[in-house]
Amino acid sequence: MPTTSSTTYPPATSAPAPTIDAYLAATVDGLDIPSNLKEALRYSLLGGGKRLRPVLAWHCCAAVGGNPADSLPAGAAVELVHAFSLVHDDLPAMDDDDFRRGRPTLHKATSEAMAVLAGDGMLTLAFGVLVQKSTHPSLAARLVAELALGTQAMIAGQVYDTLGGLPAGLSDQERLDLIHRNKTGALLRAACRMGALCGHASERAVHLLSHYAQAVGLMFQIVDDVIDVTQEAHHAGKQTGKDAAKGKLTYPGLLGLDASRLAIARLEGEALDAIAPLGPTAAPLAELARYMAVRTH
Repeated sequence: MPTTSSTTYPPATSAPAPTIDAYLAATVDGLDIPSNLKEALRYSLLGGGKRLRPVLAWHCCAAVGGNPADSLPAGAAVELVHAFSLVHDDLPAMDDDDFRRGRPTLHKATSEAMAVLAGDGMLTLAFGVLVQKSTHPSLAARLVAELALGTQAMIAGQVYDTLGGLPAGLSDQERLDLIHRNKTGALLRAACRMGALCGHASERAVHLLSHYAQAVGLMFQIVDDVIDVTQEAHHAGKQTGKDAAKGKLTYPGLLGLDASRLAIARLEGEALDAIAPLGPTAAPLAELARYMAVRTH
């Protein structure tokens, strides 16, 4: 079962967030692009959020004995892809959301055309950051490959979730797991693996952190589904109840709330077991897993 009841981002694990924010801001501000596009990128990328993916990259780098600051290009790249996915996901052709992180979505604050182009810009910038800022060409190549795989899987998950195309013969549970191991879990896994690579991790350590990421990635989505049916929109910072209204397959809808919460606890345990061999250096990752299991927004 979850070992903490706090829903506050653990201070020790969120400590690198200001450094990450400053790195993201400097990355955008240094671009030679139209001023309105730059403002759209800033609005999308710097307007709140937990910075979970770059924070995971930071702590995975530290967990394998690396200098966590070396993970900043990787963390920024994953966050750029995540922000791009949210901007496009909110568009009328996708989930048609008016609010994100407690304020208007980008297409509402600007226009649909700008939202499409800003998303395109962030996706392109993500790979540019890896190539330009990584410490060694061979590392950059591995990071680009990891991010490309994670992004492709994330997009596949979006297709499964909104347009279909799932393999035949799967149970509802298998369909749901496949959607969200791709849609939500793939970028979390990429963040962890990329952070580990930045710390020059052994293959064993990368393997352990991959298992950790797979568990927290699926857990994160189940928690999101629970939030969607238990929290008000003003608390969640986005529209809630939308999945049920659209007839989407969700964990509470399929399993019920009690079984969903049991699944969250099981996945939290799997995540903690996966990183136990890494010892004390993985303590921040354990705190993050506990936080993700009980967050309410």
